[in-house]
Amino acid sequence: MNAVSGTVSEKPKESFKRKLIPVFFGIGVFLFDQITKWLVVKYIPLYSVKMQFFGDFLQIVHVRNLGAAFSVGGNLPQILRSVLLAAIPVVILILVMIVYFRNNTFTWLQRWLICGVAGGGFGNLFDRVFRKDGVIDFIDVKFYGLFGFERFPTFNMADSFIMVCGILLMISFLVQVRKEKKNKEKNTKN
Repeated sequence: MNAVSGTVSEKPKESFKRKLIPVFFGIGVFLFDQITKWLVVKYIPLYSVKMQFFGDFLQIVHVRNLGAAFSVGGNLPQILRSVLLAAIPVVILILVMIVYFRNNTFTWLQRWLICGVAGGGFGNLFDRVFRKDGVIDFIDVKFYGLFGFERFPTFNMADSFIMVCGILLMISFLVQVRKEKKNKEKNTKN
């Protein structure tokens, strides 16, 4: 807070270079996702189980998903699927990256998490655009009937980064809002 004017001062403008560093993490997520999918295609026949860990709790399999998360939209006509599952995500990812570079209020952690989500998003988008058989999924986890699922829907590394980074990003936003609210209350009392 500016003591002279009583206004809240903005965070100093971050350099483009500092904003660019987490982007390399996003690129790494994309490459890691594509390498793991390439290995699955090369070494695991489609619709088969290659490895099991802890009994059948965790399985490495090879399946294809024409839909979004949990195969939602997989049965839609091709043109509608292309619009909903490729064109709209392209627009969203472009908007996210525009906001990422224009916004100076994200924390360093939030920048890394946003790039992790974007890297995963680009990984699945790449599959939707360039793999006619759909997104490659290969991680299969037993769910013990929880929420009616004997097994959790099969997923991939891109999905993992999207979920983990997305959840951590939401938590960081909530913590940031709470912290700002606390600081505002503290400054109002003074």
